[in-house]
Amino acid sequence: MNRQTDIKCKDAITSMLKNSQTKVIFPIITYGLLLEYLESGKYEFKDSEIRKLYHRAVFLIQSYVGHKLHTGGKYYDAYPIRNMPRYGALIVIEKNFQLPVVFRDNASVLIDWIPSEIKKLIDSKIGIIPKLGNETDRLSVASDINYFNNFIAENITRNASNFEVFSFAAIKVHLEKFACKIYRDTRTSSHDKGVDLSTNFGVVYQIKKLRLLNKTHAEEILSEIKLNFDSERMNDGNIVLVIDDISKEIKNYLINMKIQSISKDDIVHICRQFSEVEDRMKVLKVIYDEFRREYESQI
Repeated sequence: MNRQTDIKCKDAITSMLKNSQTKVIFPIITYGLLLEYLESGKYEFKDSEIRKLYHRAVFLIQSYVGHKLHTGGKYYDAYPIRNMPRYGALIVIEKNFQLPVVFRDNASVLIDWIPSEIKKLIDSKIGIIPKLGNETDRLSVASDINYFNNFIAENITRNASNFEVFSFAAIKVHLEKFACKIYRDTRTSSHDKGVDLSTNFGVVYQIKKLRLLNKTHAEEILSEIKLNFDSERMNDGNIVLVIDDISKEIKNYLINMKIQSISKDDIVHICRQFSEVEDRMKVLKVIYDEFRREYESQI
């Protein structure tokens, strides 16, 4: 092993992590192959062997991070043929796949480094959310109103997934007080033609994690909304835009166009109005359930 090749391998793993969306897959495949190499000396594999080693590695990584979120994505045959070679982590040799020399030479270092980097990435994306699956942990957060409020404020804009899920949780629990139901049938990574949240009273919500501060940008969003929704729904004022930040001028402009808007600050304010521990518990439960729906292991 030398420092230059060590960096090359780590750079490849870092790129894999950066490109991970709802599941960390390629770094875990690499981890499984490296582990097998260190244990048996084997460095050439069939696709079926890679699949088994990946499944084994998933359980080891889940044990390391302490939960099953953001790991355990479905394995596809294209991974060793197309994706892994792109990062230089596998070489295709006829119908088999070989772990490159550079990865073999750095296996001992990588086998210790990869799990910590995976955990670091997952923690940066979802923080304490996995703990919210436990009722005792939810109660601990919900019972301390200041902790709960700070948790919402600090995490809602961490990324686009958080913004959509946290917004949904707050609106859902708020609307339930008025016997109204709201549904989130899509996923944050899907293309859903504008409808992020639907209701049983005709209103739809479109969520966008962006700042809407000038009229030009507002007109672009308005054009997009007109493409996604019929004129009758717009004329009835049944479209609500949930936005990270919006200026007072643009908010009024959208109102004139019969589009209501809710900002991140509005969502945070809604959460601050939940005076009952039970309501705060419900918000946390919705947040966990939605993240589990998107990120929980399929293995």
